[in-house]
Amino acid sequence: MGYGEAAAQAPTPTPEPKLADAKPIDEDIPDVSNFKQSGRASWYGKRFNGRKTASGERYNMHAMTAAHKTLPLASYVRVTNTSNQKAVVVKINDRGPYVRGRVIDLSYAAARELGLQTAGTAHVKIEGLTQEEAMASRSEVVASASPQRDPSLPTHP
Repeated sequence: MGYGEAAAQAPTPTPEPKLADAKPIDEDIPDVSNFKQSGRASWYGKRFNGRKTASGERYNMHAMTAAHKTLPLASYVRVTNTSNQKAVVVKINDRGPYVRGRVIDLSYAAARELGLQTAGTAHVKIEGLTQEEAMASRSEVVASASPQRDPSLPTHP
């Protein structure tokens, strides 16, 4: 092949990406497993319900989500109320809190599970999760939300 011949050859077409080759959305969950923090948590609810969060999602006060100042959006953390040892896994989908002395703003649902919805705030421990832990936690939440069939009821053919 002489000089200039390579340019004369037609470029090899790049195959079109197929849906089967697409990465699952869950693969984009940031690994924050080395993150640890303690401090005061608060929650936000009805006034913000339906508003867009920093991630672009609509805030749902009944979902297990939270706002954090620095953690990557779409990351998952375990939040433990240090006074009663109740823990939840939440997805970081917003920025905040913007109140001095607070480290995380929880959705109403997460606050309720931790037992801090009445007091409004509580001291918590935050632990980042790996992608695998986050996906396992999401699977547990989906499974627990699925309606369970009552074995005492007859089955329909």
